Amino acid sequence: MLIEEKFGNINTTPINDCGIDVVSIEWYEANKRILHKQTKCGIAVTLKFFKENPDLKDGDILWQGHNTIIVVEILPCQCIVITPGNILIASSVCYEIGNRHLPLFYEGGDLLVPYEVPLCNLLEASGYQFAVQERKLNNAIKTSVLPHLRIAATDDLFNKILQRTTSS
Repeated sequence: MLIEEKFGNINTTPINDCGIDVVSIEWYEANKRILHKQTKCGIAVTLKFFKENPDLKDGDILWQGHNTIIVVEILPCQCIVITPGNILIASSVCYEIGNRHLPLFYEGGDLLVPYEVPLCNLLEASGYQFAVQERKLNNAIKTSVLPHLRIAATDDLFNKILQRTTSS
């Protein structure tokens, strides 16, 4: 079965009395334009998203039939979970993670990063509080900031953090 678009999410779209079949994917497959998978009921599916980045989320509807829908499930994985106490801690942790070009996720006030021993060692040596837990990495933070570009009167998040951390 070829799938080329999403049809909403089961959290926001009424599914009536349809049965749910699941395509399980890893967090790092959520932005792949081409995927070959099999549903839990054994249906072979090919996902081809050429028009746009798929940005698949847990619960996205990939196909709708009369009695069944096919839904994405992001599999949980081992993560580093950081709950920053204030904006300064959040910005410095985000800087350390971003400086290593690692993916960063945000869920309910927590910053999540896929588990890596070197990052755990760095966070521990730097004195940051964190936990290692099984979680779904579902809400990636989009990082397209141009920090070296100075534009007058910009109110983006990076400039606000920069102003707070550099003012004395």
